[in-house]
Amino acid sequence: MMPIVDGTSFIYSVKQGDTLYSIASNIGGTVPLLVESNAIYPPITDLYSIFPGQILVISTPGNRKVNHIVHRGEQLHQIAQRYATSVDLLQGINSQIQNPDLIYQNQTLHVPAFIYLVEQGDTLTNIAQRFGVSPSTLLEANQNRPGISPDIIYPGYQLIIPLPTSNNIAVFQPLPGTPIQEGLNLEGYARAFEGTIHYRIIDQNNKKVTEERSTQTTEGAPAYGKYSTAITFDRQPSTQLGELWVYTRSARDGSIQDLVQLSVIF
Repeated sequence: MMPIVDGTSFIYSVKQGDTLYSIASNIGGTVPLLVESNAIYPPITDLYSIFPGQILVISTPGNRKVNHIVHRGEQLHQIAQRYATSVDLLQGINSQIQNPDLIYQNQTLHVPAFIYLVEQGDTLTNIAQRFGVSPSTLLEANQNRPGISPDIIYPGYQLIIPLPTSNNIAVFQPLPGTPIQEGLNLEGYARAFEGTIHYRIIDQNNKKVTEERSTQTTEGAPAYGKYSTAITFDRQPSTQLGELWVYTRSARDGSIQDLVQLSVIF
């Protein structure tokens, strides 16, 4: 099993006067889990020691989802940069944002990311390769967290990993670098002309496992709508690895636009 955190996770910036106990009481999780998932222990730092401005991952039971809790003075473009996505997409998947220049402290925003549970022997480089992101993208997403460095990460640490997005499409399921099979739901958000998006699956021999298929979002452009469709295979893959493409086509000339590519395992 891929060590992905299945619950609802919150990305939280420590405030003056916070303790691990008060954070667990107000937001969720437990103190021992906060300690392990954020490496709040020697030799990294003193046990239970946190400082204002540090970013913590707080995991709670629930559906797999990552929420960013806005801290004082934070702007939407800074949050978009942390998760390697666009302001447009963040606003589009958070309908409570009426004005992208106006977000509020303690506002909870759904962000395109997932949480990976670090295992013995993992390095930042091999995690980045597995999920198709750069080590610098991982470091940006985990900036200001205790226990994060390019050279060493610790088993039990919960690492924030941005999902692949284009300006108009986010794929929330399947996760990159994970197994897919017929019947698995392809899910996410998209802003598309008449609400139509397309997907295809190819293997490493460039053989089309799934010919181009179309599906509809719940809303057409200019809104971002949700999409969900069961994946179909037209033929069996000839390799163990492949790619899922999700995209729109130009209304003018039919060319592929807004392409999101993610590696998959058959």
